Amino acid sequence: MTELDPPGSTAPSGTAIAEPAEIAVAFTQVLRGVGLTVPTSCTHTFAEALCATGLDRRHSTYWAGRATLVHRPEDIEPFDRAFAVFFEDRRSTAAEEPDVEPLSITIAVDTDDDTEAEDSSDQTTDDDVIELRFSSAEVLRHKDFAEYSPDELVQAQSLMSHLRLIGSPRTSMRLGPTRRRTPRPDIRRTVRAAMRAGGEPVERRFSAPTPRLRRLVLLLDVSGSMEPYARALLRFVHAAVAGRQKVEAFALGTRLTRVTRELASRDPDVALEAAGRRVTDWSGGTRLGDGLREFNDEWGVRGLARNSIVVILSDGWDRGDPVELGAQMERLHRVTHQLIWVNPLKVTPGYAPLARGMAAALPHIDHFVEGHSVSAMEELTRVIATA
Repeated sequence: MTELDPPGSTAPSGTAIAEPAEIAVAFTQVLRGVGLTVPTSCTHTFAEALCATGLDRRHSTYWAGRATLVHRPEDIEPFDRAFAVFFEDRRSTAAEEPDVEPLSITIAVDTDDDTEAEDSSDQTTDDDVIELRFSSAEVLRHKDFAEYSPDELVQAQSLMSHLRLIGSPRTSMRLGPTRRRTPRPDIRRTVRAAMRAGGEPVERRFSAPTPRLRRLVLLLDVSGSMEPYARALLRFVHAAVAGRQKVEAFALGTRLTRVTRELASRDPDVALEAAGRRVTDWSGGTRLGDGLREFNDEWGVRGLARNSIVVILSDGWDRGDPVELGAQMERLHRVTHQLIWVNPLKVTPGYAPLARGMAAALPHIDHFVEGHSVSAMEELTRVIATA
């Protein structure tokens, strides 16, 4: 562990001209680069701690980061080394500080040129150098939606457009031809086969119920608490609606809004613009119980949710009555094939579903999954495929 500086130590290098939020984001990226898992919520907490303690004393900065960003004992050593590289001006404070071995980080982006990659690896043979190789798409897959730039949202749209949202098939009432001998003879096909054989019914034909694709219903929370994630998740919903049949999409806020028709366009810009005009309560309040009651009354009675896979994408923060939410979740769960809840906050270390809405809904959920990144959406497709 790095020892603390005396009260008169100098400020961390390079922090005088930067805002605490900028420093928190940059340092978090360095920690992720050396293998630490740092959720976005911890970055926010670190920024708030820096605002409270200031940046003029090294020991305050160190413990602000240590208390908010480190959650495992094995992460302390890489944190100390990364802190030394990122914050300390070693030339001016070498006399006061213990010798801390600096950590060199070499980041190489994979390209199609194998020769260039080999040359890069030859230059980083020192034991004290950690080389991180990655592709931009791979980094984006694991990046938290809350940290996306507008350009990265467009790239994520391309990644999510390749997801195949196919659930387990269901047996329909429609009959189709089958090679198996069943209790349902196919008279028409039997007669046609007999006509080709000179009128003799040489071969009997049979029919059986055909498998059908289950309907997928997506309910996206667009309230203010979901603002960092809702725009990325809306692109996922668009990819689902535009990529397959039998998908219904709704926005949940202070009211329920059906956006299936608006998101049906294969052009993401056109679809998202139309959905933005349609949803008038974007980034407003949340009444999940009232919205689900309206969905059950107006759409559930029409059979939209019956034997369907229903996915709710929400952080569970609700201003309404949790008893009402629990009752409507129970009502919805009775008619669905599978009820899945996607919560972007679930990835946070130590997360517990303590919000009133989330706690009321949890007993009626078949699957409770993460929803903070493209990789989490890929995992959601696997859950849907096995539902």
